[in-house]
Amino acid sequence: MNGDRKQLVLNKGQEKYIFRYDAGDEADLLDCLVHQATDERTSFDWFDAAVLSFKLTQSLIGEADRLLCKDLPDPLQSFPDES
Repeated sequence: MNGDRKQLVLNKGQEKYIFRYDAGDEADLLDCLVHQATDERTSFDWFDAAVLSFKLTQSLIGEADRLLCKDLPDPLQSFPDES
């Protein structure tokens, strides 16, 4: 999409899972998390997938907030006083 590279990292005991993805490819990342959770060769499980999915969602919410509020001088005072 816009070329922004992002990553999610999960440290689990001695293992570290690093998932890198491009902005706009979040659906593919979720598919990858499901694939990892079903792979019996790793210790990555459904709880780990849920944790990273939550982190991804929080990141997207923060990005949406930044985009929505970028042109407002003060988001908390964005509406004129009706008094």
